[in-house]
Amino acid sequence: MSVTTPRGFRAAGVAAGLKASGGSDVALVVNDGPDAGVAAVFTSNRIKAAPVLWTQQVVRGGVVRAVVLNSGGANACTGPAGFQDTHATAEHTAAALTSVSPRLILGAGEVAVCSTGLIGERLPMPKLLPGVRSAIRGLSRDGGTAAAEAILTTDTRSKTTVARGSGWTVGGMAKGAGMLAPGMATMLCVLTTDAVAGPATLDEVLRAATRVSFDRVDSDGCMSTNDTVLLLASGASGIEPTPAELAAAVTAACHDLAQQLVADAEGATKQIAIDVVGAADEDDAVEVGRSVARNNLVKTALFGNDPNWGRILAAVGTTSAAFEPDGVDVAVNGVWVCRGGGAAEDRSKVDLTGRDVTIRIDLHAGTSAATIWTNDLSHAYVHENSAYST
Repeated sequence: MSVTTPRGFRAAGVAAGLKASGGSDVALVVNDGPDAGVAAVFTSNRIKAAPVLWTQQVVRGGVVRAVVLNSGGANACTGPAGFQDTHATAEHTAAALTSVSPRLILGAGEVAVCSTGLIGERLPMPKLLPGVRSAIRGLSRDGGTAAAEAILTTDTRSKTTVARGSGWTVGGMAKGAGMLAPGMATMLCVLTTDAVAGPATLDEVLRAATRVSFDRVDSDGCMSTNDTVLLLASGASGIEPTPAELAAAVTAACHDLAQQLVADAEGATKQIAIDVVGAADEDDAVEVGRSVARNNLVKTALFGNDPNWGRILAAVGTTSAAFEPDGVDVAVNGVWVCRGGGAAEDRSKVDLTGRDVTIRIDLHAGTSAATIWTNDLSHAYVHENSAYST
């Protein structure tokens, strides 16, 4: 259940001293396969971290042999010096890998770099670069679990997945527990496959997958500067699935990881699915679902086990979606507390004692639908984020 489940990949995770806790903080994923195709999606935040800017350039080349990731520092808002640190990390990784695996013979332009942690501080390169060398020494086919652990920040557990095709596999790891409201994906994610697929196909299937998975996660309305999702193909299976087959597996992997991210959201006591149906088009359904997901009054009500449907309806009303105000229905955990824009079943029938919550909103304006996943807003979330940098 990791990035090394597909054939042709090795990984490692080590402690380099970037985290004050002393936990593992440098991960490395290497593609040893006959192919090295890549696709990626990145944050749509206009303020992008140095590793995002670097990796965007790398991915344009269509070949990635290695991904080096660190937690303990985002290397965002660090200016030209921070970008040079990212470049130096890629150069160091390429040279060190080539020295121990000459058959790779890779350059810095084939090394993607990802960072996560506190924004605004440069990385301690005298610690990071030796950490990369240590990770190279630890590379193994069983290293996916350690790599997934090394990229965690406020996460309470690692997040990995596997989706299997006919003779080929997709694996993945992700991290993210806060700033989960992206315009493409959620924090850091590396997906791998041993299927045979070129960069164009990988790009097509990855964008289709993230659109209905990571793009639909909206935990806290905050977008990161570092969000990166990479899809690497080794071709080691020798099997070339159809684009539809590959898309189905990549989408399944992304969906699984997205659900794990929401389940581990900072301070969350509820995992909430907002199903919007009867929309004029998919964009309307997404807009309505996202508006409800980002509404602090809704999120705090659910934290208090209060099925306050008026707050949900008010959030729907802030959108530009097509609907008639007196034609909207709302159900919470199967109880239709609102019909036709007004009170319906007794809200006391709603059971919110469990962790899973489903809000269903029927706009009665069309046939399109979408689901947005979010969580509640708790005391623990406020506490954790009130002193994150201190």
